[in-house]
Amino acid sequence: MESSDDEKDGIYGNFVPKELGHNFALNGTKFVDEVLNGQSERCLENFRMDKPVFYKLCDILQGKGLLRHTNRIKIEEQLAIFLFIIGHNLRTRAVQELFRYSGETISRHFNNVLNAIMAISLEFFQPPGSDVPPEISQDPRFYPYFKDCVGAVDGIHVPVMVGVDEQGPFRNKNGLLSQNVLAACSFDLKFHYVLAGWEGSASDLRVLNSALTRRNKLQVPEGRYYLVDNKYANMPGFIAPYLGVSYNSNEFPSGYHRQDAKELFNQRHFLLRNATDRIFGALKERFPILMSAPPYPLQTQVKLVVAACALHNYIRREKPDDMLFKMYEPQTALQIQESLAPQEVEQAIMPVDTHDLEVAFEAEQPELNSQLRDSIATEMWEDYIRDLAVV
Repeated sequence: MESSDDEKDGIYGNFVPKELGHNFALNGTKFVDEVLNGQSERCLENFRMDKPVFYKLCDILQGKGLLRHTNRIKIEEQLAIFLFIIGHNLRTRAVQELFRYSGETISRHFNNVLNAIMAISLEFFQPPGSDVPPEISQDPRFYPYFKDCVGAVDGIHVPVMVGVDEQGPFRNKNGLLSQNVLAACSFDLKFHYVLAGWEGSASDLRVLNSALTRRNKLQVPEGRYYLVDNKYANMPGFIAPYLGVSYNSNEFPSGYHRQDAKELFNQRHFLLRNATDRIFGALKERFPILMSAPPYPLQTQVKLVVAACALHNYIRREKPDDMLFKMYEPQTALQIQESLAPQEVEQAIMPVDTHDLEVAFEAEQPELNSQLRDSIATEMWEDYIRDLAVV
């Protein structure tokens, strides 16, 4: 359902961050030139990436013939408009005020850049490699137990705006309108795969099933697996924590020792799997448009999620230590002291209903997957007990 420009702008129409207010005296070209001629930090603040990363992306999009200079607006300014909108969650009218262009011009270049990024998005999503991730191989808590683990899979609900007649399926269990987005990520905070656009009412297992059965599907290397939480089934290619056992958060008193193999497994599983929390946190920090329902057609809203994840990967590749990534360094999650006591967190207490799962498995495969989890937990526990005895 389309809306008029006035309706699209809504209550956000005149909002511009305070630190950007002085730029109203400039037009778009002068504003972009001022930012790009200034310190790299200013480019990061305004366009969500450092200057060299910004210029390289311009070159990529131009070199592939996806964007071109126009008589009025150069590629740098076109990209700046798009990044400014998604990086500050601004509406068309606010960007009109700053860049001094009509709403039609802003919308046209926004969509042109979005489609250009979508056209090359697959180039920024790399499947897992054959090596053991260093976050596992270099940490005795995780190696050799999780040596065949390639990353973590989780879902996130992104607010969505749809017409009244479409709202039913998009209303999630909290009563909010959202799209259910599935992502597979590495432990160094890169997205391997993203599937966006599923209705908020869809179960996480149904979305995973779609990711495993569609033409452009989530690929799990033979003999490897992703970590998932209890929203998903413990099944071939995916290892979930034990049900009914503490699944630890990071606020525990010191000096606590795990009570059995399942509790220890769940605690270390949590420490690894929360890479998904960090990557989603970094993504929303950089592109806050994902934190509220943007007033665009549904197809555009779905594209925005994929494009934001692709840009996240591109920036992570080109500038892995920029300020926004530093906020989500591993020490905030993976380097939690292991002498921490468990705290119950929300999890399923009943087995996941697998009626939404259509992936075909051999009859013995789910049982073999449970045996694999048990063998990891047992080996981990035996080493843990031996180390305690030495201490």
